[in-house]
Formats: sequence, C-alpha cells, structure tokens
Amino acid sequence: MQITKNKVVLLNYTLKSDEGEIIDSSEGTDPLAYLHGAENIIPGLENALDGKTTGDSLSVSIPAEEGYGNFDENKIQIVPRDMFDDAGEVEVGVQYHAAGPDGGYVTITVKEIGDDTITIDANHPLAGEGLNFDVTVMEIRDASEEELEHGHVHGPEGHDH
Repeated sequence: MQITKNKVVLLNYTLKSDEGEIIDSSEGTDPLAYLHGAENIIPGLENALDGKTTGDSLSVSIPAEEGYGNFDENKIQIVPRDMFDDAGEVEVGVQYHAAGPDGGYVTITVKEIGDDTITIDANHPLAGEGLNFDVTVMEIRDASEEELEHGHVHGPEGHDH
C-alpha cells in the first residue's frame, strides 16, 4: 500500500537541527501516527512521504518555509505583566495558550520578564529552522470514517476527545 491522501501512516523518525543536534525522536516510543493529507504534520515532510510504501526509509531536509515557517519578529510582543495575574508564577521559557486574533488559540513562550511587562513570542520554537528527518514507514492503513470525519488518527480504543 502506498502513502496517499486519507491513509493513516505510522513512522519511526529522528529529527535533527542543521547542526546535527537531535531535536526529537520516536526511538523507544510508539511510532508517530498521522492522517496523510490532513495537515497533521509539517508540509515538507508530508510531501516527501507521498507515494512511499511500508518499509521505505528516507532522509529529508525541510527548509523553514516548509516546516514551521520563517521567524516573524511581529510575533514578539511586550505585554503588561497583569495579563498573567491568573497564571501563577511566570517563568522564562514557559509556554501558555492565549486567545489568537482569529478567535482560536496560539501558543506563546515567555522570553523575558520585567517589573511591569513580559515579553512573549508567538513563533513556533522551531520557526526559522531547517529540519532534517530520518524516517522509516512502519505501517500504512486506510483511515476509518471517524478518523476522516475528525481529521486525525484515533488510537486502538477510539478517540479520547
């Protein structure tokens, strides 16, 4: 079976930076499962996997614009500290979910804490980075109707949302 739109794909992977540092890996855990064509993974990797079959292994370098996008200075803001009054102790590096401009949620990272202000960054932590994947396709199957309806893979016991 080939990887095509609406197939569930299970991958073993290692993700490295352009400097060769391991960023993430499925080693020692279950393979990553995703619904192909549903934008569950970054576009560059999904495109590279199109047409592959079970057992295929590949190494692929993904430029930032096909990964988590280019770094955007406009996504860094200085906000009043009192916006975090209900968040407990705020620390540099901690991530929060905040209301986005379109009504959805965005993940922000605290970059700096001042007396009256906090600098936040809404860029993905890997924005602007080249991503290098070593991937092995472990399994490909047809998606269930429920998975297609929900737009993502469900585990063996169904969904938990």
